[in-house]
Amino acid sequence: MDGIKRFRGTLDKALEAVIIFLSGLMVVVGAYQILVRYLFNKPSTVSEELLTYAFGWMSLLAAAYMFGKNGHMRMGFLADKAEGSGKRTLEMISQCLIFGFAAVIMIYGGIQITSLTMSQRTASLGIPMGYVYLIVPLSGVLILVYSIMNMAEMTGRAGKEESR
Repeated sequence: MDGIKRFRGTLDKALEAVIIFLSGLMVVVGAYQILVRYLFNKPSTVSEELLTYAFGWMSLLAAAYMFGKNGHMRMGFLADKAEGSGKRTLEMISQCLIFGFAAVIMIYGGIQITSLTMSQRTASLGIPMGYVYLIVPLSGVLILVYSIMNMAEMTGRAGKEESR
């Protein structure tokens, strides 16, 4: 269990750093875009496109981070009323559903859309669109890893409670 906690801490710190970097980049590029547009009356399409893609990347990485923290939005009307093993069962089902979504939709579907769009180029930056969509399977892998760690911790907690 200590190994999982250390790995989770390292992964959390790395994601925090990337999310903070992307947020800072968006502030700098956004300020540049405003200055160029209003001072020189020449809007920058490159900065607008970069902001859009940075926001998408930051959003999906932040969503993965929140899954790791179990801070994601959920409908707790059923889980909040459950207690003991019923609550653990509902939490495990929830983690299994998250695992399935991340594996099928985000990873498998993300790889499909990424490979499909590698030949298309972005309008201003000129990079393959597949690089933009690469965040979908990447964040899916992160959610999958966090889901596995969450299930392992739930199983460990359940084992400790039963041995008491």
